[in-house]
Order: sequence, then C-alpha cells, then structure tokens
Amino acid sequence: MSLTQPVSGPERKRPFVRSLLPYTTVAMILAALYVAWTFYSRHEANRRAEEALENKREEENKRIVDEVYGSGEIKFTDLSADVGALSPGETTQLCYGVLNAKTVKIDPPVAQLKPTYHHCFEVAPKKTTTYTVTAEDGAGHSKSESLTIQVK
Repeated sequence: MSLTQPVSGPERKRPFVRSLLPYTTVAMILAALYVAWTFYSRHEANRRAEEALENKREEENKRIVDEVYGSGEIKFTDLSADVGALSPGETTQLCYGVLNAKTVKIDPPVAQLKPTYHHCFEVAPKKTTTYTVTAEDGAGHSKSESLTIQVK
C-alpha cells in the first residue's frame, strides 16, 4: 500500500470528531429536554402560585364584603351624635347608617328616615332624650339601636 493512494473500504477510519457525533447529538437532545422540563415546571409552579394568590384575594374580598354588608341580616354601621350633652336650645347632628333594611324609623319621630349607609339630620331636644332607630328588612326581621342625648 502506498501513501498516495486513498484508503477505501474497511481500512478507512472515521475522523475522531465524526465518531463523537452520535454521543453529542444524544447529549444535546437530553440537554434540550432538561431545559424544556425546567421551563415547564417553573411555568406550572408560577401558575399554581398565581392561582393560590387569586383564591386568597377572593377569600379576603368575600370576608370584607361579609363584614361590611353582612350576610343578609340587618346591620347598623353607625348611630352617633356630634355632641352627647347639650344646653337647652342647642342642636346637634344625629347620624345613622344601616345595611340590608327596607324601612327605617326613629322614635320619638323627628325626621323621615330612609335605609342608607350614612345619613345625618339635626335634632334639638328640649330635655334628655333617648332616640331609638329601628330598621326592618321586609321579611319580618327588625333591629333597633338607641342613643341618649343629655340636655343640661
């Protein structure tokens, strides 16, 4: 065999780089699968975390709505006066708020009341007076709260 003749047939050797090609191809496929799995698992973890956060927000919003508006029962949000002790002839603002009511009345009657979250009106008691606000929901349920304004 001479040095100038090309090698053919079974005597021909593959270059070293070409012999590594099947191994590097498998390694590249495995690396691509690992990267894809990493991205997918992180995506799924983020999706689950966002879902849990959204559920937590919904529960918090429901708790706040139930706290503010109640669960359908009558609830007073306010019954107060600017001044609790007056001199004869003075006036004060009496404020009330009620939720889930159809009608609201006050005793002794000093003003026409309506179901509202917050409403104020002026009163001028001549003597110490206890004002009782009664709210009804139209289904036979009622709730009352009272406030005394002293006249000295």
